[in-house]
Amino acid sequence: MSATAIPTAPTPRDIRARKGGAPLVCLTAYSTPIARLCDRHCDIVLVGDSVGMVVHGLPSTLGVTMEMMMLHGKAVARGLERAMLVIDLPFGAYEEGPAQAFRNAARLIAETGAAAVKLEGGAHMAETIAFLTARGIAVMGHVGLTPQAVNTLGGYRVQGRGQDRARVLADARAVAEAGAFAVVLEKVPADLADEITAALDIPTIGIGASVGCDGQILVVDDMLGLFADFKPKFVKRYGALGDAAEKAIAAYAEEVRARAFPAPEHVFSDKEPQT
Repeated sequence: MSATAIPTAPTPRDIRARKGGAPLVCLTAYSTPIARLCDRHCDIVLVGDSVGMVVHGLPSTLGVTMEMMMLHGKAVARGLERAMLVIDLPFGAYEEGPAQAFRNAARLIAETGAAAVKLEGGAHMAETIAFLTARGIAVMGHVGLTPQAVNTLGGYRVQGRGQDRARVLADARAVAEAGAFAVVLEKVPADLADEITAALDIPTIGIGASVGCDGQILVVDDMLGLFADFKPKFVKRYGALGDAAEKAIAAYAEEVRARAFPAPEHVFSDKEPQT
Protein backbone atom coordinates (compact mmCIF):
# COMPACT_ATOMS: atom_id res chain seq x y z
CA MET A 1 0.00 0.00 0.00
CA SER A 2 1.36 3.42 -0.93
CA ALA A 3 1.89 6.14 1.66
CA THR A 4 -1.11 8.07 0.31
CA ALA A 5 -3.50 5.13 -0.05
CA ILE A 6 -6.59 5.18 2.13
CA PRO A 7 -7.07 2.02 4.22
CA THR A 8 -10.11 -0.05 3.32
CA ALA A 9 -13.01 0.24 5.76
CA PRO A 10 -13.39 -2.83 7.96
CA THR A 11 -16.10 -5.33 7.12
CA PRO A 12 -18.46 -6.97 9.61
CA ARG A 13 -16.22 -10.05 9.39
CA ASP A 14 -13.22 -7.89 10.31
CA ILE A 15 -15.08 -6.43 13.28
CA ARG A 16 -16.07 -9.88 14.50
CA ALA A 17 -12.45 -10.99 14.25
CA ARG A 18 -11.48 -8.19 16.64
CA LYS A 19 -13.07 -10.10 19.53
CA GLY A 20 -10.67 -9.92 22.47
CA GLY A 21 -8.25 -7.68 20.56
CA ALA A 22 -7.69 -3.94 20.51
CA PRO A 23 -10.86 -2.17 21.68
CA LEU A 24 -13.26 -1.07 18.94
CA VAL A 25 -13.78 2.69 18.74
CA CYS A 26 -17.33 3.63 17.74
CA LEU A 27 -19.27 6.89 17.60
CA THR A 28 -22.79 7.81 16.56
CA ALA A 29 -22.98 10.63 14.01
CA TYR A 30 -25.64 12.14 11.76
CA SER A 31 -24.01 14.52 9.26
CA THR A 32 -21.26 14.63 6.64
CA PRO A 33 -18.97 17.14 8.43
CA ILE A 34 -19.08 15.23 11.72
CA ALA A 35 -18.60 11.91 9.92
CA ARG A 36 -15.42 13.31 8.35
CA LEU A 37 -14.10 14.24 11.80
CA CYS A 38 -14.88 10.77 13.17
CA ASP A 39 -13.64 8.83 10.16
CA ARG A 40 -9.90 8.66 10.78
CA HIS A 41 -10.31 7.78 14.47
CA CYS A 42 -13.19 5.27 14.48
CA ASP A 43 -13.64 1.65 13.47
CA ILE A 44 -17.42 2.05 13.26
CA VAL A 45 -19.63 5.08 12.75
CA LEU A 46 -23.26 4.42 13.58
CA VAL A 47 -26.18 6.43 12.27
CA GLY A 48 -28.42 5.95 15.28
CA ASP A 49 -32.14 6.51 15.55
CA SER A 50 -31.15 8.84 18.39
CA VAL A 51 -31.05 11.34 15.52
CA GLY A 52 -34.71 11.91 16.32
CA MET A 53 -33.87 13.32 19.74
CA VAL A 54 -30.44 14.83 19.06
CA VAL A 55 -31.14 16.53 15.74
CA HIS A 56 -34.91 16.71 15.34
CA GLY A 57 -35.97 17.46 18.91
CA LEU A 58 -38.28 14.47 19.30
CA PRO A 59 -39.05 13.25 22.83
CA SER A 60 -37.89 9.70 22.03
CA THR A 61 -36.70 7.54 19.14
CA LEU A 62 -40.20 6.24 18.46
CA GLY A 63 -41.07 8.93 15.92
CA VAL A 64 -38.04 8.27 13.70
CA THR A 65 -38.89 7.14 10.17
CA MET A 66 -37.12 5.17 7.48
CA GLU A 67 -36.88 8.38 5.46
CA MET A 68 -35.00 10.10 8.29
CA MET A 69 -32.58 7.19 8.61
CA MET A 70 -32.07 7.19 4.86
CA LEU A 71 -31.38 10.93 4.75
CA HIS A 72 -28.85 10.89 7.58
CA GLY A 73 -27.36 7.58 6.45
CA LYS A 74 -26.53 9.04 3.04
CA ALA A 75 -25.08 12.16 4.66
CA VAL A 76 -22.76 10.19 6.94
CA ALA A 77 -21.75 7.85 4.11
CA ARG A 78 -20.43 10.85 2.17
CA GLY A 79 -18.06 11.63 5.03
CA LEU A 80 -16.56 8.18 5.53
CA GLU A 81 -13.58 6.53 3.87
CA ARG A 82 -11.93 4.50 6.64
CA ALA A 83 -14.69 3.65 9.15
CA MET A 84 -17.46 1.09 8.70
CA LEU A 85 -20.98 2.51 8.40
CA VAL A 86 -23.82 0.92 10.39
CA ILE A 87 -27.40 2.24 10.38
CA ASP A 88 -30.21 1.67 12.87
CA LEU A 89 -33.48 0.16 11.74
CA PRO A 90 -36.08 2.53 13.24
CA PHE A 91 -39.04 1.54 15.39
CA GLY A 92 -41.77 -0.15 13.36
CA ALA A 93 -39.44 -1.09 10.50
CA TYR A 94 -38.68 -4.67 11.60
CA GLU A 95 -40.81 -5.78 14.56
CA GLU A 96 -43.58 -7.17 12.35
CA GLY A 97 -41.39 -10.05 11.25
CA PRO A 98 -38.36 -11.19 9.27
CA ALA A 99 -39.79 -10.34 5.85
CA GLN A 100 -40.53 -6.74 6.84
CA ALA A 101 -37.09 -6.47 8.43
CA PHE A 102 -35.43 -7.74 5.25
CA ARG A 103 -37.26 -5.28 3.00
CA ASN A 104 -36.31 -2.28 5.11
CA ALA A 105 -32.75 -3.42 5.86
CA ALA A 106 -32.11 -4.14 2.18
CA ARG A 107 -33.41 -0.69 1.27
CA LEU A 108 -31.16 1.03 3.82
CA ILE A 109 -28.08 -0.85 2.67
CA ALA A 110 -28.81 -0.48 -1.05
CA GLU A 111 -29.44 3.27 -0.87
CA THR A 112 -26.75 4.29 1.65
CA GLY A 113 -23.96 1.79 1.09
CA ALA A 114 -23.95 0.82 4.77
CA ALA A 115 -22.13 -2.37 5.67
CA ALA A 116 -24.69 -3.44 8.27
CA VAL A 117 -27.85 -2.56 10.15
CA LYS A 118 -28.45 -2.50 13.90
CA LEU A 119 -31.66 -3.63 15.51
CA GLU A 120 -32.82 -3.77 19.11
CA GLY A 121 -34.01 -6.82 20.99
CA GLY A 122 -32.76 -10.13 22.30
CA ALA A 123 -34.27 -13.61 22.18
CA HIS A 124 -37.47 -12.46 20.48
CA MET A 125 -35.39 -11.00 17.61
CA ALA A 126 -33.22 -14.09 17.08
CA GLU A 127 -35.38 -15.40 14.24
CA THR A 128 -35.20 -12.05 12.45
CA ILE A 129 -31.43 -11.77 12.88
CA ALA A 130 -30.96 -15.29 11.51
CA PHE A 131 -33.26 -14.52 8.57
CA LEU A 132 -31.32 -11.37 7.67
CA THR A 133 -27.84 -12.86 8.02
CA ALA A 134 -28.82 -15.89 5.95
CA ARG A 135 -29.76 -13.48 3.17
CA GLY A 136 -26.58 -11.44 3.15
CA ILE A 137 -27.44 -8.64 5.57
CA ALA A 138 -24.96 -8.16 8.42
CA VAL A 139 -26.62 -7.37 11.74
CA MET A 140 -25.36 -5.66 14.88
CA GLY A 141 -27.47 -6.54 17.90
CA HIS A 142 -28.50 -4.31 20.81
CA VAL A 143 -29.59 -5.59 24.24
CA GLY A 144 -29.98 -4.24 27.74
CA LEU A 145 -31.67 -0.87 27.60
CA THR A 146 -33.39 -0.77 24.23
CA PRO A 147 -34.74 2.78 23.78
CA GLN A 148 -37.38 1.74 21.24
CA ALA A 149 -39.02 -0.26 24.05
CA VAL A 150 -38.93 2.66 26.50
CA ASN A 151 -42.69 2.52 27.11
CA THR A 152 -42.70 -1.15 28.11
CA LEU A 153 -39.43 -0.86 30.06
CA GLY A 154 -40.81 1.98 32.17
CA GLY A 155 -38.22 4.56 31.17
CA TYR A 156 -34.49 4.69 30.49
CA ARG A 157 -33.54 2.49 33.44
CA VAL A 158 -30.52 0.26 33.97
CA GLN A 159 -31.33 -3.28 32.82
CA GLY A 160 -30.06 -6.58 34.17
CA ARG A 161 -30.13 -5.96 37.90
CA GLY A 162 -31.15 -8.70 40.32
CA GLN A 163 -33.46 -11.31 38.82
CA ASP A 164 -33.36 -9.49 35.48
CA ARG A 165 -29.70 -10.44 35.03
CA ALA A 166 -30.47 -13.84 33.50
CA ARG A 167 -32.78 -12.29 30.90
CA VAL A 168 -30.18 -9.85 29.59
CA LEU A 169 -27.52 -12.58 29.47
CA ALA A 170 -29.92 -14.86 27.58
CA ASP A 171 -30.75 -12.04 25.16
CA ALA A 172 -27.08 -11.46 24.39
CA ARG A 173 -26.48 -15.18 23.85
CA ALA A 174 -29.50 -15.41 21.53
CA VAL A 175 -28.32 -12.48 19.41
CA ALA A 176 -24.86 -14.00 19.04
CA GLU A 177 -26.18 -17.47 18.23
CA ALA A 178 -28.53 -16.00 15.61
CA GLY A 179 -25.57 -14.63 13.66
CA ALA A 180 -25.02 -11.02 14.75
CA PHE A 181 -21.40 -9.94 14.23
CA ALA A 182 -21.40 -7.70 17.34
CA VAL A 183 -23.78 -6.57 20.04
CA VAL A 184 -24.28 -3.27 21.84
CA LEU A 185 -24.74 -3.55 25.62
CA GLU A 186 -26.56 -0.46 26.83
CA LYS A 187 -26.97 0.60 30.44
CA VAL A 188 -26.26 -2.71 32.16
CA PRO A 189 -24.23 -3.30 35.35
CA ALA A 190 -20.49 -3.49 34.69
CA ASP A 191 -20.09 -6.99 36.13
CA LEU A 192 -22.91 -8.28 33.92
CA ALA A 193 -21.33 -6.65 30.86
CA ASP A 194 -18.05 -8.40 31.75
CA GLU A 195 -19.84 -11.73 32.10
CA ILE A 196 -21.55 -11.30 28.72
CA THR A 197 -18.28 -10.26 27.08
CA ALA A 198 -16.58 -13.40 28.37
CA ALA A 199 -19.49 -15.62 27.35
CA LEU A 200 -19.88 -14.46 23.74
CA ASP A 201 -17.66 -15.16 20.74
CA ILE A 202 -18.65 -11.84 19.12
CA PRO A 203 -17.52 -8.37 20.23
CA THR A 204 -19.54 -6.46 22.79
CA ILE A 205 -19.77 -2.69 22.42
CA GLY A 206 -20.57 -0.87 25.61
CA ILE A 207 -22.55 2.28 26.29
CA GLY A 208 -23.09 2.65 29.99
CA ALA A 209 -21.68 -0.85 30.48
CA SER A 210 -18.05 -1.77 31.26
CA VAL A 211 -14.51 -0.86 30.27
CA GLY A 212 -14.08 -4.61 29.78
CA CYS A 213 -16.33 -4.62 26.70
CA ASP A 214 -14.65 -5.24 23.34
CA GLY A 215 -15.44 -1.67 22.29
CA GLN A 216 -17.23 1.51 23.29
CA ILE A 217 -19.76 3.82 21.65
CA LEU A 218 -21.11 7.27 22.47
CA VAL A 219 -23.18 9.84 20.62
CA VAL A 220 -20.63 12.31 19.27
CA ASP A 221 -22.78 15.31 20.26
CA ASP A 222 -22.77 14.09 23.87
CA MET A 223 -19.02 13.49 24.17
CA LEU A 224 -18.32 16.86 22.52
CA GLY A 225 -20.49 18.61 25.11
CA LEU A 226 -22.89 20.21 22.64
CA PHE A 227 -25.81 20.02 25.09
CA ALA A 228 -25.20 21.53 28.52
CA ASP A 229 -28.46 20.16 29.97
CA PHE A 230 -27.87 16.50 29.00
CA LYS A 231 -25.50 14.80 31.45
CA PRO A 232 -26.09 11.04 31.71
CA LYS A 233 -23.72 9.19 34.03
CA PHE A 234 -22.24 7.06 31.23
CA VAL A 235 -21.10 10.02 29.10
CA LYS A 236 -17.68 11.57 29.54
CA ARG A 237 -17.37 14.99 27.97
CA TYR A 238 -14.20 15.37 25.97
CA GLY A 239 -15.07 18.94 25.01
CA ALA A 240 -17.40 21.83 25.82
CA LEU A 241 -18.44 22.80 22.32
CA GLY A 242 -21.90 23.87 23.40
CA ASP A 243 -20.51 26.57 25.67
CA ALA A 244 -18.02 27.68 23.02
CA ALA A 245 -20.73 27.82 20.37
CA GLU A 246 -23.07 29.88 22.54
CA LYS A 247 -20.28 32.36 23.32
CA ALA A 248 -19.52 32.69 19.62
CA ILE A 249 -23.19 33.26 18.78
CA ALA A 250 -23.48 35.86 21.54
CA ALA A 251 -20.40 37.69 20.23
CA TYR A 252 -21.84 37.68 16.71
CA ALA A 253 -25.18 39.03 17.94
CA GLU A 254 -23.42 41.79 19.90
CA GLU A 255 -21.36 42.88 16.90
CA VAL A 256 -24.36 42.90 14.57
CA ARG A 257 -26.37 45.06 16.97
CA ALA A 258 -23.37 47.41 17.38
CA ARG A 259 -22.84 47.52 13.59
CA ALA A 260 -19.32 46.18 14.14
CA PHE A 261 -19.96 43.31 11.73
CA PRO A 262 -19.47 43.18 8.84
CA ALA A 263 -16.23 45.14 9.06
CA PRO A 264 -14.55 46.63 5.94
CA GLU A 265 -12.58 43.43 5.37
CA HIS A 266 -15.83 41.44 5.14
CA VAL A 267 -17.52 43.48 2.40
CA PHE A 268 -16.84 43.98 -1.31
CA SER A 269 -16.05 46.99 -3.49
CA ASP A 270 -16.09 47.42 -7.26
CA LYS A 271 -12.32 48.14 -7.20
CA GLU A 272 -11.16 44.73 -6.06
CA PRO A 273 -10.39 42.02 -8.62
CA GLN A 274 -12.92 39.29 -9.36
CA THR A 275 -12.27 36.02 -7.55
